[in-house]
Amino acid sequence: MATQAPPESGTPSSTWPAVARAVLVLTAAVSVLLVAFAWPSVRSSVHDVPIAVAGPPAAADRVSAALERGRPGAFEITEVADTAAAERLIRDREVYGAIDVSSGKPQVITASAGAAPVAQALQGVAAALGQAQGQGAGPGSAPGTGTSVPVRDLVALPADDPRGAGLAAGALPLVMGGLLAAVLLTRLVSGTARRVVGALAFAVTGGLAVTAILQFWFGSLSGSYAVNSGAVALAVAATSLALIGLVSLLGYAGFGVGAAAMMLIGNPLSGTGTAPEMLPGWSGALGQLMPPGAGSWLLRSTAFFDGQGAARSVVVLLAWLALGALLCLAATVRARRTPPTGPSPVPA
Repeated sequence: MATQAPPESGTPSSTWPAVARAVLVLTAAVSVLLVAFAWPSVRSSVHDVPIAVAGPPAAADRVSAALERGRPGAFEITEVADTAAAERLIRDREVYGAIDVSSGKPQVITASAGAAPVAQALQGVAAALGQAQGQGAGPGSAPGTGTSVPVRDLVALPADDPRGAGLAAGALPLVMGGLLAAVLLTRLVSGTARRVVGALAFAVTGGLAVTAILQFWFGSLSGSYAVNSGAVALAVAATSLALIGLVSLLGYAGFGVGAAAMMLIGNPLSGTGTAPEMLPGWSGALGQLMPPGAGSWLLRSTAFFDGQGAARSVVVLLAWLALGALLCLAATVRARRTPPTGPSPVPA
């Protein structure tokens, strides 16, 4: 028995120029996504990374000069008098590591919890120092042999996650959590005040849940669970409230602008998997002014450095939180002053 073809839809077919425009838009979109997510990784390098050199001034000057000759522009060097001063700078998150020649024999001090790629770069410096020592050891040493320069990890990543994979992978879900909160609360909850309360409540519960997974299941975090949860909650609240404010004031176009900023700028430039200084040009500094970058830095500070170096990130996140609150307030004031003319696409 023959089957009858379904009837043609009454909607006319699109013109070929419309198809061409759609193809061009899609091509541009995938190109933008590729550049946003791949460019920071492809162009990442060790440049202007702050480290310390500890030792007498003459010895420290020689090491600093050798580093600049071997890797021009790679490090921003702070010279200090002794090991204790170098360790203090590392624990305060002012530098990522140190080369210590205060005892006469060099050693390299790293902090893999601050940035594992920088720690790896400093291990390479240790190997180069050992090679240089071997070449200068005298006629009794074999050609090309080096001596071992000890490397000490002052602030190490947890043994359950020695590569920091959980912390790096957790950056995107945190951003997505803020985006999802803005979408769902905008669609399911009426009233700006209720949306704000919902966003703050979700930030607390989401912070507790995410931190519990990272700290107790994956073993990716150390430190106080309550303080780490607060850091995650602040990052989620800053993202979700800023987006809710944009949606309340500008409609869904505001969500598009905010989501693009967080996903295409904030997340790729957060420096979570490397370090802000390793990103190309000004992008690392820009990333630290966005909630993903500030939240990642804050969580590392609370988890591994007893909160040292967290002040700037807290200020950035509170600024985004305040911006979201001000946008919500502006939307509420405008709604009260504007007489209703019909259903609003996004009720305030």
